Order: sequence, then structure tokens, then C-alpha cells
Amino acid sequence: MKALTFSSFGTSDVLEYIEMPNPELKSDEILVEMKAIGLNFADVYRRKGNYHLKGNPPFIAGYEGAGIILNANNHPEYKIGDRVAFADVPFANAELVAINTNHVLPLPEAISFETAASILLQGLTAHYLATDSHKTTKGETILIHAVAGGVGQLLTQISKSLGANVIGLTSSSDKAKVAIEQGADHVFLYNEDWKSAIFKVIEKGVDVVYDSIGSTLMDSFEVTKKCGQVVFFGMAGGDPEPVDPRMLMDTSKTLTGGDLWSYLVSKEERIKRASQLFDWIIEGKIKLSEPTSFKLSEGKLAHDYLESRKSTGKIILIP
Repeated sequence: MKALTFSSFGTSDVLEYIEMPNPELKSDEILVEMKAIGLNFADVYRRKGNYHLKGNPPFIAGYEGAGIILNANNHPEYKIGDRVAFADVPFANAELVAINTNHVLPLPEAISFETAASILLQGLTAHYLATDSHKTTKGETILIHAVAGGVGQLLTQISKSLGANVIGLTSSSDKAKVAIEQGADHVFLYNEDWKSAIFKVIEKGVDVVYDSIGSTLMDSFEVTKKCGQVVFFGMAGGDPEPVDPRMLMDTSKTLTGGDLWSYLVSKEERIKRASQLFDWIIEGKIKLSEPTSFKLSEGKLAHDYLESRKSTGKIILIP
């Protein structure tokens, strides 16, 4: 099989599209021929050597994708040709991937391979943020950092479908337009006085802030109402400052951490959450912008485009 690999850490120049041995199946695995693969910033971090990475060089990154079963490996619940997807299986940047049966997600006919590769990691993240980290209720006002990003766009749509008012933060007017198209009620730019702008919209502050930037954490607390909540789930802008517990006590505010892997703990949980996501897409509650596709062999171009931060939708790789 062919795979997108790297044997040393660094820029996208270290990526190589080479022939690799086919996966050797363990008893609890099936073999899938990949049709679409999701590209995520985690893959860039792995390529640079600052994120957890499995295997030995040449390394194969990627954790998200969709395809068809080539070998069911004596698992009677699956058959050759079944359409499946996954959100948390390593070595996905290849023509063939071995998938542990606990991680297999049945793919409805109404959901394309490209859609599955575009939605799962970011969609499941948005799902737990809106339904677990904070249980969104009708009439709340929420603030989403990086609102035009993959998670931000989906979290906006899910929050709106649950009855919330959405304020977004982003870095450019073009991205603000994207966020408005996704349903955000107000969008402010980071280079503006966005905290004052938020208080003009809602004087008491927002009910909850979803902060994936990290370095903005204390700003997020400033615009949160008393008894409100900040959900911290990423550090795209660097590490946050330490939070003073006394501030939390004095304001009755809550800080919650968020990590997808804390929720994808069983086969049943994975299927339940993914099925909810697929249903929302089929029902039209979530609308996806067209992904930007690259051939898997063009992985270097895809990584460069992702790192340029010019993209507003998902980038996928096609074997």
C-alpha cells in the first residue's frame, strides 16, 4: 500500500508518499480500504514532534477517515464492502488501515465518505462541548473563540439548534462572514475591543465561553457572567495563565476542561455520539461547507494549506 509518512520531525518537507507494508491484522481488527481521510492540526503537531505519536519511523499520521471493509477478519457483524468510518484510529494516512472493532462506526448511506472524514473529530468535539461540558439550554448566550474554525462552525450550528444565542470571535472580516453564515448572531474580531462589544450585546456577560485559544482564558472569564462557565478545550494561542481559585469563589464562576478522548470510552459511546451527529446532518440541523480535497500523494500541499490558516472548512485527503 501507499502511505503519507515522515521519518524525521520538521516542516512539511519531511513528508514522503511511499510504499509501505500492508497492515497485519490482529484478532480484534478489520481491514478498511480508505476513501477519504481527515487532516487535522494534530497531524501537523505530530509531524513536528510535539504531539503523541504511535509506531516507528517511517511514521504514519492521521486518526480520522472513512472507507469500505476489505477483510472482516472473522467478525460476523461486518462484511466485505460495508461502509464504515472512525474518529480515533492511528495510521489513517494510508490506502489501507487496520481498525479495532471497538472503534468502527457504521456509516449511513446518506453520509458520504467525504462528509464522514470532514465531520467526525471536530463534530464529536462540538457535540460533547454542547451536551456534556456544558448542557446548552434555550435562551442562553454563548461565546465561541475561533468561531470560523472547524469546531467553531459546528458548535455554532449545534448551539443554535439547541436554542442558544451565539457570539463569535475570529481574526478577519472574511472569517466573520463565514461565522454569520453558520448562524452566529454577532461576530467580533480579536483586533477590536471585543470585550466591550460583548458587554454592549449582553450587559451581564455570557452564560458560557468555549475557549480553544488558551492565552485568552482570563479574558474569557472577564466576559462571563457571575455563576457562568468557561470551557477550556485547546491552546491554539499558547498556554493559559494560572487561574486563581479565589476568583472562582468570589464570582461563583466555573472552569471546566474538555478533551474528546474522555468521552469516547467505549464502542457504544462512539456509535451513539456519531449516530447523533449523522442524524443532525441528515435532518439539516448541521450543514457542512464543502471540504478542500487533496490527493493523499499531495500531503505536503495539504499540510501547507492547513498551516497557512487560509482555510475555513475541512481539509481532506483522498487516497
